[in-house]
Amino acid sequence: MMCCSENRGKKFWIKRAIFIPIAIAAGVFVFGSVVMLLRNSILPSIFGIATITFWQALGILVLSKILFGGFGHGRGHSGHDWKGHHMHLNPEEREKMRAEWRNRCHTEPKAE
Repeated sequence: MMCCSENRGKKFWIKRAIFIPIAIAAGVFVFGSVVMLLRNSILPSIFGIATITFWQALGILVLSKILFGGFGHGRGHSGHDWKGHHMHLNPEEREKMRAEWRNRCHTEPKAE
């Protein structure tokens, strides 16, 4: 049985090379336009400030990404991925951790 990547020919990669930049450009245009339209429809009427251009809206978008979103390193690389954190503990370590938390919380152990 052949893998999916072995079935993909030259046409597939040419289409992908054309589609991805167009999709990125469309996304930048849509998000920039949304930021510009929302800001220009809300803030001038409330605070009496000037409207902004599309390029200024893109600048705000990039600035907010830098300040609030960072550039990300994938899920779990910045901070802790608590959902599966205990999965790499062996049973003895897991029981030791449970006992420590019971002592910290001053609760009686639950029957499992």
